[in-house]
Amino acid sequence: MAGEVMDNRGRGEAKPGLPSVHPEGRKYALICLGVSLIAALLAWETIAWPLAFLSLCILAFFRDPERIVPRDDSLILSPADGTVTQIVEVEVPRELQGEAEGRFKGMGAGPVTRVSVYLSIFDVHINRSPCGGTIGDMAYVPGKFVNAELDKSSEENERQHIVITRSDGVVVGMTQIAGLLARRIVPFVKPGDIVAAGQRVGLIRFGSRVDLYLPEGTSPQVLMGQRVIAGETVIGRLGVTTELEGLKQ
Repeated sequence: MAGEVMDNRGRGEAKPGLPSVHPEGRKYALICLGVSLIAALLAWETIAWPLAFLSLCILAFFRDPERIVPRDDSLILSPADGTVTQIVEVEVPRELQGEAEGRFKGMGAGPVTRVSVYLSIFDVHINRSPCGGTIGDMAYVPGKFVNAELDKSSEENERQHIVITRSDGVVVGMTQIAGLLARRIVPFVKPGDIVAAGQRVGLIRFGSRVDLYLPEGTSPQVLMGQRVIAGETVIGRLGVTTELEGLKQ
């Protein structure tokens, strides 16, 4: 049940089951299934069966599972399901910096750590807020659709920048990036909205990437190549700058 409190002492009830499907996907699946049924009635089996299978694939792509979000204000959570493909120090993108005369505070200029999470077509594509706070500036930038695994996709691809200001004034930035197959970024929030950590903030269709910009003085608590889960995996802890190593095996 959504909103139920779970803890590490056994409180809460876990019930395995199939995830729900986001409304964005239901309409496409129904259209595809409808065409499949028409083709079946016309005895066009070579078309009907592939379309029926495609409708199942669409439902799987738009699945929207519930997540158990840690309740700790010091945590910065993963905004996406996928694989950590980059951990680099970069300059804050202009769209996340904010302006003195703007309504919302930005991250400011200067170097920060960017953690990039690549989503394949098999990953859940619902993106979630990495922390609680107020949605500040949102900047949509039209662009190309090169492979989202490439570094240049952060600067060249179609993307949606989102600034989130926590109640303590700390600002976290994230960017949804369209990929080779992704052709639309769908936001669920708007500037001024108050969001909770792990709350759904948007989706990207068909393979993409999400960049998370950590506040100054915070280092990643994940490793290159690590699989992360939106709203559950801890990407960083405010003020913690430990060095981590891992072994691929």
